[in-house]
Amino acid sequence: MRFDIVTIFPSLFDSYLQESLIKKARSKRVIDVRVHDLRKWTEDKHQTVDDKPFGGESGMVMKAEPFIRAVEDLRAKKGKIRVVLFTPRGKRFTQKKAADFSKDDQIIMLCGRYEGVDERVASFLADETISLGSYVLMGGEIPAMVVLETVSRLIPGVVGKENFLKEKVVEDGFYEYPQYTRPKEIYIQKKRRSVPRVLLSGDHKKIKEWRRKRGKLIK
Repeated sequence: MRFDIVTIFPSLFDSYLQESLIKKARSKRVIDVRVHDLRKWTEDKHQTVDDKPFGGESGMVMKAEPFIRAVEDLRAKKGKIRVVLFTPRGKRFTQKKAADFSKDDQIIMLCGRYEGVDERVASFLADETISLGSYVLMGGEIPAMVVLETVSRLIPGVVGKENFLKEKVVEDGFYEYPQYTRPKEIYIQKKRRSVPRVLLSGDHKKIKEWRRKRGKLIK
């Protein structure tokens, strides 16, 4: 899968893309992540990406034209392509939506800043408007990282063993359950805390039942 991220702060992604499983997946070419500077698609000598909003409000609004040119240049010639714009007014990003995204061939993510992006980008260019939750961030870069990581984990070969995905992914979401490791007993605030006995039993059927009962379905 190919991810294209359009931002005015491409260096924010430098360290993130050079660590952990994302780095390994890129090196194995399981995923293709490309970060682009939006200013590349401006046409004036000052590389202007924003302007004053109509209506007299304070702050600046990101112009539509650079985003339009970026999408036109980055859109692959074939495959299932999704253009995503991050905005607090977008649909909440969920595990179920991540599963839907994982079926795409290319995701182009547009990162806004300032007071937002010209609404015509959301209305006529983007296939999806996405929000992480009921709060406002300074820009779309962190949401882009969240989408990249959440979707990548669902792509075979990114997290390693395919059994991991088969065990946790269900039709309507993702199961997250309590996990324990050695030692079997530890002391926290002078009280002994032990691993649940069922996990030490070796009975895989009972363990699976316990995980389903104690787990949470993340949709």
